Amino acid sequence: MSDPTHLSLAEARDALKSKQLSAVELAQAHIDAISKSRALNCFITETPEVALAQAQESDARIARGDARPLEGLPLGIKDLYCSKGVRTTAGSRILDDFTPTYESTVSANLLRDGAAMLGKLNLDEFAMGSSNETSAFGPVISPWRRAADPDAKIVPGGSSGGSSSAVAARLCLGATATDTGGSIRQPAAFTGTVGIKPTYGRCSRWGIVAFASSLDQAGPITRTVRDAAIMLRSMAGHDPKDTTSVDAPVPDYEAAVDASVKGRRIGVPKEYRIDGMSAEIAALWDEGVAWLKDAGAEIVEISLPHTRYALPTYYIIAPAEASSNLARYDGVRYGCREQGRDVSEMYEKTRAAGFGPEVRRRIMIGTYVLSAGYYDAYYVRAQKVRSLIKRDFDEAFASGVDAVLTPATPSTAFAQGEKGSADPVEMYLNDVFTVTVNMAGLPGVAVPGGLAANGLPLGLQLIGKAFDEETLFSLAAAIERAAPKIELPQPWWREG
Repeated sequence: MSDPTHLSLAEARDALKSKQLSAVELAQAHIDAISKSRALNCFITETPEVALAQAQESDARIARGDARPLEGLPLGIKDLYCSKGVRTTAGSRILDDFTPTYESTVSANLLRDGAAMLGKLNLDEFAMGSSNETSAFGPVISPWRRAADPDAKIVPGGSSGGSSSAVAARLCLGATATDTGGSIRQPAAFTGTVGIKPTYGRCSRWGIVAFASSLDQAGPITRTVRDAAIMLRSMAGHDPKDTTSVDAPVPDYEAAVDASVKGRRIGVPKEYRIDGMSAEIAALWDEGVAWLKDAGAEIVEISLPHTRYALPTYYIIAPAEASSNLARYDGVRYGCREQGRDVSEMYEKTRAAGFGPEVRRRIMIGTYVLSAGYYDAYYVRAQKVRSLIKRDFDEAFASGVDAVLTPATPSTAFAQGEKGSADPVEMYLNDVFTVTVNMAGLPGVAVPGGLAANGLPLGLQLIGKAFDEETLFSLAAAIERAAPKIELPQPWWREG
């Protein structure tokens, strides 16, 4: 086999089962690719010894006919997931030397099913960002380049930029990610990969460093829809350690990939045709409608009237929850500690040194909207609007709509430093199509739709009913089959 890193996760699974290659060979090929691709800065911590030891165990299991669902498949783990005995930073200096004594439930599920861990992937600090430029360990670079400006360093999206870049660059077969306001779907759209944010409660949040607890959800980024279905089946499931985890059966998502979409009713919300949307994004949306029509789906226009309030509502609720969650990082029990004359000064200096500018900004916003005199005016009102956003979706689905089709992002990926340096709101606007899904607790998937004129990927988003990821997988697969296939340029980032 010429280059095992060019296999999809499903293809690698089948090759291992048929013994066309070994798990050790597969792991080593990815380890070699990672070592030659450090220019992308995808990994904060590489774990080649761990991956090879797990691969050896997988080869032994395959030899005796005892293979598990993900046996021998090398994955990357976003560095927001706690890994037992492996440094876990959340992309922040305040957790620079933190080594958990426990494994997150989702990563434990993947390891239980036979996956091998190649390392911990870079991310925006505490998952706060849309470009992976806020990481304390440096920005991640996308393997994609703009046709007219090949020297520009393109962002891979955020916060799961290390995951999306590593998957796109074939440094791992798939990666875990998290989505609070679009941090799976936007990076996937920016890098030509597939990313699904499951229904809130489908995957356990236990052992994942918290950003905004009522919005955070784990999910996979992969190169194909089938691969995402395979990963999600292992990641999902009830966890008694997480009180928001739903005790519901996990379907066979891979079987749903091949299901017909004939007769499905797809809603197209008129409110998503926002001012300033690029002509290419609008044209892609129209193409997505045509692809689903050709596959037998029915298209209906719907209204989600409170969409225009989603972004400001999100940027009240998410920082409020973050300011509460991040209060635990004070230098007392773990993480970095700065010395002070008393405990108050120690807190102050530790948090000033440990948190980056974006995290400090969101903590301050969150503390403000929760403070006396402002709680009712901002936070309580935002929660009421959130209920209205969810009601919009409930009414659309009650009318017989099976899923909603929208763009995933308002533009293609941009270059480092092009957005947000002077005005953070400019960066926040990247989440305009994705935050509603988190506010309503619904599943959403981003799937590649082709390339823009500048040579960068474009993505479509499908939004589904709660706990109906199966329908999303069938619809995403229909788009995947119809859309132009995209190929990365030569690996300019490789060393040697």
